[in-house]
Amino acid sequence: MEELVVIGNGMVGHRLVEALNDRDHDHRWRVTVVGEEPRTAYDRVALSGYLEGTSAQDLSLGTLTGPHLRTHTGERATGIDRRTRTVTTDTGRTLPYDRLVLATGSTPFVPPVPGHDLPGCHVYRTIEDLDALAGDARGSRAGVVIGGGLLGLEAANALRLLGVEAHVVELAPHLMPAQIDQGAGALLERLVGDLGVRVHTGSATTAIEAGPDGRVHHVTLDDGRRLETDLVVFSVGIRPRDELARAAGLRLGSRGGVDIDDTCTTSDPAVHAIGEVAHHDGTVYGLIAPGNAMAEVLADRLLGGDATFTGADTSTKLKLLGVDVASFGDAHAGAPDALDVVVNDPAGGRYAKLVLSDDATTLLGGVLVGDASAYATLRPLVGRPVPGDPLALITPGGGAAPGADALPEDAQICSCNGVTKADLTCAIEDGAHDVAALRSCTRAGTSCGSCVPMLKQVLARSGITQSTALCEHFTHARSELWEIVRSTGVTTFSELITTHGTGRGCDICKPAIASILASQGNGHILGGEQATLQDTNDRYLANLQRNGSYSVVPRIPGGEITPDKLIVIGEVARDFDLYTKITGGQRIDMFGARLEQLPAIWSRLVEAGFESGHAYGKSLRTVKSCVGTTWCRFGVQDSVGLAIRLEERYRGLRSPHKLKSAVSGCARECAEARGKDFGIIATDTGWNLYVGGNGGFTPRHAELLAADLDTETLIRYIDRFLMFYIRTADRLQRTAPWIEALDGGLDHLRAVVVDDSLGIAADLEAAMADHVASYTDEWADVLADPDKLARFVSFANAPRTPDPTITFTTTRDQPAPGPTPLGMPTTRTTEESSR
Repeated sequence: MEELVVIGNGMVGHRLVEALNDRDHDHRWRVTVVGEEPRTAYDRVALSGYLEGTSAQDLSLGTLTGPHLRTHTGERATGIDRRTRTVTTDTGRTLPYDRLVLATGSTPFVPPVPGHDLPGCHVYRTIEDLDALAGDARGSRAGVVIGGGLLGLEAANALRLLGVEAHVVELAPHLMPAQIDQGAGALLERLVGDLGVRVHTGSATTAIEAGPDGRVHHVTLDDGRRLETDLVVFSVGIRPRDELARAAGLRLGSRGGVDIDDTCTTSDPAVHAIGEVAHHDGTVYGLIAPGNAMAEVLADRLLGGDATFTGADTSTKLKLLGVDVASFGDAHAGAPDALDVVVNDPAGGRYAKLVLSDDATTLLGGVLVGDASAYATLRPLVGRPVPGDPLALITPGGGAAPGADALPEDAQICSCNGVTKADLTCAIEDGAHDVAALRSCTRAGTSCGSCVPMLKQVLARSGITQSTALCEHFTHARSELWEIVRSTGVTTFSELITTHGTGRGCDICKPAIASILASQGNGHILGGEQATLQDTNDRYLANLQRNGSYSVVPRIPGGEITPDKLIVIGEVARDFDLYTKITGGQRIDMFGARLEQLPAIWSRLVEAGFESGHAYGKSLRTVKSCVGTTWCRFGVQDSVGLAIRLEERYRGLRSPHKLKSAVSGCARECAEARGKDFGIIATDTGWNLYVGGNGGFTPRHAELLAADLDTETLIRYIDRFLMFYIRTADRLQRTAPWIEALDGGLDHLRAVVVDDSLGIAADLEAAMADHVASYTDEWADVLADPDKLARFVSFANAPRTPDPTITFTTTRDQPAPGPTPLGMPTTRTTEESSR
């Protein structure tokens, strides 16, 4: 058995070892992995999720085990002796090798500007980097990210998540210069600017200056501007970690990186390099897809194969600060006489460009910003004939992008893992008949996930009917179960699963059935058996935060509130030591409440006239409004009055997913109604109703359903729309994908809601009328019921005073959350992403 030593335990090194584990059936190699980070390999692509609550364990790629595999974490390789074929580490360990693999990755480049090493300067590369950044962010008000590329925008989003005002300084004339062009960059700058990130393009950093405390205080730009800041994050590029190779005398690339040939072999036949440390044919790749491809090639070579690495697809699709950005192929039109086809729609928040050959017949590349839904079908067509009118492929309503049936068998569906349509077809023929099975056996969709919609298309084109069953316990779809409950009069989960399901249920079907029962007026959600079905948030009528405490969010319809009520909120927050934050939905969040404190908090709020804000439920959250004709000189309708009426009408309405709404008093759209599940914009003659705008994995604007409606007609249409959605949508399906999935899409929805094509309009309106008539405030009901109140006890000696030895810190001059039920150390909370 031969000795293989792998230096580097990142994603690419992990991929190599995993491939060898799967294929080395003859036990040719004994593998030793040396990694300097204190943990096993983790998903660095998803690193930003760490600040949104994703744990290090969740990011982990898993621990590889085997009788001939050893992994040394927290240990750094310090030298390579090519003559004796040994590797030494900082622990004094000496490891012999027959073959050596350098998978050391890269390190962030920190430009040598004056002050670059001051306290408060950070890089954005590892979990430890993010921990350090989060620690420094406590008490910080502003931060500057130097570099406006992919990682720079991720770092800016990290600052936002940490509650810090973010600035981005980019030397190039626009953001993401390596991936997108000037037009796309201009739109991206506007979109991220709308989110509160201040962008400074065409600017160089000349100095970082310290304040009286010796920490970062100012960043000076080349035009003389000084940005006040408490933090600096460098994200101006990476440098290959080639110091071991350099010291060992291996050949390097002209700008660094270990030079390799098509077999991933260096100038020493016993040494290989893969990933970001490798320099191949003039290029050092900074993306995961090329690294994975190198790992697969090297695994094949180590086991006697003849695979080669001749380059890799550098296409990428990302969501940066909630904005979809994709580039593929020759995105910058570098080919001779290449032609551009561009759709630039700043008002609609989208930019699309296709790059074509000089005769306009071959797709060479493209850029998508704002709406990247066509990426999965356009990217595999690079280098192939354009299927139809190029403009129609990227124009809204101009024609759909080609489906899976238009792609040849050798088209690469998953560029991250090099999976072709033929690979998927073979897997389907071998029995992989759903997305999960395809992901498992081909790896397609397991990295960035952008190809998952295409996997569904390939399954459908192969004649595989996808199950619509809610879960393993119910063969019916959610919409079918809704009708069963309605027609049979079933009022409990146990009765439904006994008559129409099997087993005892699970965490998928129980909350879904609870929502169906609640939407049909089956009593309080904490009443009787229903209480056992709820997920964590609904179970305690509060939003669980990352540190185990809860948030309290009273309803403030339309954002209108009296001074007396504001005073009550302030007094409650003060008396219970809660962190307060004004949300984007015109409400006030109070964070850090312990479970046993919730009844006391809500008792005071209910007494002051507040109701539950349902910030914890799959239900209507807010109806945002501008000030309309009440105050604004541009307003043409009473947006505040309508917003209050709608919020009070639909409050407590349980639905497949959360619902948000807004009312703008004129076309200036200050309430951002077109970003909501249903939004209303005033006209001179009435109201325009928009539907299907929301966030999620693919944010999109709402589309016009009906125009110039009087108020009563508007409300009838919204009643129909919401009840039709509640009855027919899948579990956890938001309105945008629900409309897309309807046979006929928006046109079908318009026929149902406006034209009553199914003859159910009266029934839908009656169902909504029943909801309005039966509404009661959930927290007021709890306070009046001793049995329900008994649920709000977190531990045996609650609500006694917590351990007096526990100390707490403040966050930006506001109190940090109180002690958690388990006595966990407190950390600063952020508004939960589901709000």
